[in-house]
Amino acid sequence: MLIAINPKLPMRNKAVTRDYYINKLGFTEFGSADYEGYLMVEKDKIQIHFFEFKELDPKENYGQVYIRSNSIEELYLSFLDKKVAIHPNGHLETKPWKQREFSLLDPDNNLLTFGEAT
Repeated sequence: MLIAINPKLPMRNKAVTRDYYINKLGFTEFGSADYEGYLMVEKDKIQIHFFEFKELDPKENYGQVYIRSNSIEELYLSFLDKKVAIHPNGHLETKPWKQREFSLLDPDNNLLTFGEAT
């Protein structure tokens, strides 16, 4: 039986990734061990894992994750309050597929899309 999924995304610099997810997006670090080249963060009921890829070219990174929310407006406004950059083509809107969505790009160009069914 499958019970959860924890996406693994590339990162160039652990300190930069940690700062973005914890101080900008409100995640916390998961686990008590500090593994070299690996980072795990969590918020509410989701975890995202990161592996070090120092040679990553952000322009060639297609890492993506879709995160469902049950309070999309509140989440969006909280990110705006923290001056989190919203993807230029990803401001909050209702999509034709009946999802209210917005998107962000993290420091390594991983696309985070947040969505809630309408």
